Amino acid sequence: MSKIKIFALIVLPLFAICSCSFWDRSLQEVLNDPFERETPRNNRRVHMAPLQMPRNIVVCRNKQCAPIKLSMSKEYIYNSLVQMLQNNTNQKALICAAEASSHNCYAHYISAPITVGITPAYVYIDSVKISDVQIAKGSRSVNLLLNYNISYNGQTPDCTPSKTMFLVKNSENIVMEDSGFQCKMTTIGTTAVKNLFLVDYIDLDYGFIGGYYSLGLSGPAYGGGSGYMLLRLPDTSFSPKAVLPLPQEYDSKPNSLKEKIKEYLNGPKDNTTSSQDNVKVFPIERK
Repeated sequence: MSKIKIFALIVLPLFAICSCSFWDRSLQEVLNDPFERETPRNNRRVHMAPLQMPRNIVVCRNKQCAPIKLSMSKEYIYNSLVQMLQNNTNQKALICAAEASSHNCYAHYISAPITVGITPAYVYIDSVKISDVQIAKGSRSVNLLLNYNISYNGQTPDCTPSKTMFLVKNSENIVMEDSGFQCKMTTIGTTAVKNLFLVDYIDLDYGFIGGYYSLGLSGPAYGGGSGYMLLRLPDTSFSPKAVLPLPQEYDSKPNSLKEKIKEYLNGPKDNTTSSQDNVKVFPIERK
């Protein structure tokens, strides 16, 4: 028996015993790690879920969750999202990969397989800074300027800000989509990165926004993937940043609007003579 046949009889059963998914992997994956074992945490079929349109958008408010169709209008959701985003301007929002059914994070980042030049790699995004928030006129959308924290193979490339639109089209369609941004991931040329985020979960109490994402890269570094993620906004206060005076604060001021109105209606406290035509003014007490 030749050496090749002996090698095949020994090695192939070993691969079959070590991992039943050996035959489902590509040649590049086998060469990188031939004895890799799949677990629920690193199984691609878990965190690389297919991109799909949400059937129901669930909103949580006052510790209670319900589909948006049954509990509130699209105008209320839009106003709430605008307030949440404006309260978190110039702050960093955390990103995690999560289970679509339970909304529990199982990784403190989202990832996708890519190829940098000829080298296989994974791209990771663990946070995003909301640099600017602007309300679009004439539509239920918000224009955002986002700075993603991107890394691959232990390296952090320089990326341009992402111009992103957050659109509340109706109670079944809430989308966050950018026009694409550039990252310097290789010495030759720049890589275009584009994101799409379909929202199906909003927690107004704790500042969570969940949904299905799609991440794509094109250029010297190319690839991408999809899955389910949660966006965690740090400021969960559900009140405007501007501090407005309360109505009772006017009572403590000597020249308040309330006293001026009272003086105008009741007239001066004592009888006086006006300088015009010597006409006497008689105050009338209001009863």
